[in-house]
Order: sequence, then C-alpha cells, then structure tokens
Amino acid sequence: CDLDRRSAGANSDLSKQRLLCAVISRAAMQKYEKLEKIGEGTYGTVFKAKNRETQEIVALKRVRLDDDDEGVPSSALREICLLKELKHKNIVRLHDVLHSEKKLTLVFEHCDQDLKKYFDSLNGEIDLEVVKSFMFQLLRGLAFCHSNNILHRDLKPQNLLINKNGELKLADFGLARAFGIPVRCYSAEVVTLWYRPPDVLFGAKLYTTSIDMWSAGCIFAELANAGRPLFPGSDVDDQLKRIFKLLGTPTEDTWPGMTQLPDYKSFPLYHPTTSFAQVVPKLSCRGRDLLQKLLVCNPSMRLSADEAMQHPYFSDLPSSIRNG
Repeated sequence: CDLDRRSAGANSDLSKQRLLCAVISRAAMQKYEKLEKIGEGTYGTVFKAKNRETQEIVALKRVRLDDDDEGVPSSALREICLLKELKHKNIVRLHDVLHSEKKLTLVFEHCDQDLKKYFDSLNGEIDLEVVKSFMFQLLRGLAFCHSNNILHRDLKPQNLLINKNGELKLADFGLARAFGIPVRCYSAEVVTLWYRPPDVLFGAKLYTTSIDMWSAGCIFAELANAGRPLFPGSDVDDQLKRIFKLLGTPTEDTWPGMTQLPDYKSFPLYHPTTSFAQVVPKLSCRGRDLLQKLLVCNPSMRLSADEAMQHPYFSDLPSSIRNG
C-alpha cells in the first residue's frame, strides 16, 4: 500500500493538473443564484441554487480548499472524476464544476429530499410498493456503478436522494474509488457504522462490490420498517454483536478466512432467536428472502446487485419502474 501511494504521489501534481484541465469549467459563480443552505456535506456546505440562465434548480456542493494543501483535495477530485463518467437516472448528475483559488464548487442536479428526511416525514407507516420501487432503483444504480468498476462504499439513507417524481438517486461518491484487476489496499474507514458489513468491521482492507450489497440490505430493512435502522450499533463491538445475534455468529466453516482478518476477535456463539418475519413484519415472504440473501456475513455469498434485481420479489414491479 505504501509503495503504491509513493509511486502514485510522484505524478500526483501532473495528474491533478490534467484532471482539472479536463473537467473544470471556468464559468463564473455569478451564473448561479444561491437560494438557501441545504446542509453540511462530507466535504463542505451544500446550497440550493438557481441557474440564472436556464432557471434550473441545482445543488451546489462547496468544498473549501486548505492553504497548506496542494489545492484541490484528492477526495473531491475523485468525486469529480467518477461523477463525470456516471450518467444514469439513478445516479445524481454532476452538471458543472466551478474552481477558484480557494473554492471548488460542484454543481449537481437538485433532488427534493434524502431518504433520511423522507423517513422522518412518515410517522411510522410506508407504502410497501414504495419500498419495492426504492429498493429496485437503489439496486439498479448500484448495478450500474459496479458494472463500471466503481464501489460506492458509503451507502446510507442520507446519501440516497429522492425527487418529486419518486425517483431515487445515489449521491456523494466522496469515498468511492475505482477498482480494477490490480489489487488495491483500501482504507477500512469508509462506511457509516450502522451500514458496515462484518468484514469491514473486522478490518478487511481488500473488498469488492459486496460491501455495497450489505449496506443495501440494511437500507432495505430500514425501508420496510419505515425508517427504523436495523443495526444501530454504538461502536464496532456493539455493531458486530447486533449482527451476530440476528444472523448467528459465523464460523470458519460458514466464512473461511474470517479469523485471519486484521481486527478479528471471537464472539459468543449466538444462535438466531428472532425470525426475519419478526424483524421486518410488513415485508412479504419474497422480500424477506431477498433480505436474507443480502445480509450474509460471508461477503462472497452475498447477492450481487444484478442478481438481486432478478429476485422474485420484484416479479410484480410495474414496468414503468422496471424500464423507467
């Protein structure tokens, strides 16, 4: 990993310059009229704004640049690079990039709310057809990312945006990284605690698209329960305990290589005492079956996004959503 970082660092200035030349528009900020602050993102403030020329409503993600830094944070460059390539209806569209000496502003399509805010408005009830629609769209966005060799790595309700047409879009690729056949050493600190898979909680540094599929399973259960998180752990140990109490503690037989992970520690041998019917009582049999195939401790046994989209749970999905 260190060798990779050193060799990559040698050309970083040049590659950053090239990337910036390729993607950064010098359009003045005057093109956009700020309307209101939406919130604080991972790297800075997010505003709702209007394009003065087209009247289109957009979201401005403003990244402040540090004086002592090389300028543009590599995390932001990565986001720009990925999002410029990702054009899909279930991925938040990056319209423009504005760059000044101390500021980098990413201009995204605007969505009315995120899934977390949507949950807050539900009062504990959700239409099961909406659950199915949102879950399918989440999987379709992931399948597109994964087919382009991109992991999201930070899926959570706050990163899933919803517009007034009921379209769900994946947002915030700040922690995402392209992966390919060369094995990369990834940081384990990438997924919000409640949506982290056991392999990452045990310190796995090399992982695949399966990291996103676990997070998708957690979000599926949260959808079915109208916004109640499935595993709201307080720390890593509590998180693993909650997972193993529901799914059973894995062993070397069910998950070969588990005990070799960097932060592995043994847990009591829990046996499931709660059924999935109790955990997600509103979800159909087929829905529960899909959930169980996503929430598998052994990462190699989790369904892929493409496989999950083919699951019988979606057999009665309206064609307007399937083909939309």
